[in-house]
Amino acid sequence: MIKTNLTLSQAKERVKKLHQKPVCVTLNLGRNKFISFTGTLAGVYPALFTVTPFDKGFKGKTSYSYSEYLCGRVKITESKEDANA
Repeated sequence: MIKTNLTLSQAKERVKKLHQKPVCVTLNLGRNKFISFTGTLAGVYPALFTVTPFDKGFKGKTSYSYSEYLCGRVKITESKEDANA
């Protein structure tokens, strides 16, 4: 388990700040496997958040819990890329 300095409410606030903005998502799948994609943070809910990928052919999970974000399995950064680019 990765120790973090964030609380659950702080993690939710960080994700809320990115709502409806373009983001770059990096997923840690384990065994040194990573997937990165860009999309829009579409929904922020009490238990999870959803990302809509710009690539319509993306075949992966697009909803994540805040615990995945806290543990480092999901990393989200604001992206400068736009869906029209």
